[in-house]
Amino acid sequence: MIKIICLGKIKEDYLKELINDYQKRINKYHLLTIIELKDEDNLKKEEDAILKQINDKDYVITLEIEGKKLDSLTFAKVIDEAFIHYSTITFVIGSSLGLSEKVKERSNLKLSFSNLTFPHGLFRGILLEQIYRAFKINNHEKYHK
Repeated sequence: MIKIICLGKIKEDYLKELINDYQKRINKYHLLTIIELKDEDNLKKEEDAILKQINDKDYVITLEIEGKKLDSLTFAKVIDEAFIHYSTITFVIGSSLGLSEKVKERSNLKLSFSNLTFPHGLFRGILLEQIYRAFKINNHEKYHK
């Protein structure tokens, strides 16, 4: 299973459509669950809510500007290898406050897609597209480059 833990709800219809489309595509390969938590004005409250959603046996990937940058082939390999040892890969997208140190410490991989800052809804779509791309790569299926 893949879990995506994120703060806040998507309000824009076009982003909901993008997210729903990639969620359907990914579900053909693996069950995908998106857990939307309340966007708080307090990092400790967000930390508590996030950590409640993470199981001890999850492989956790936090999305952080300071994280490691990977190309799509390497990202696909990370996904493939994580599923050898873990039944669940959990991605954590923080709020505009970022992620607490405790959440970052729980991470197995700190991942960055860019030094740029993205709107949370748009980034969720980008993450889903890259997860979908990873499954296409790992299954040796054609997908646009």
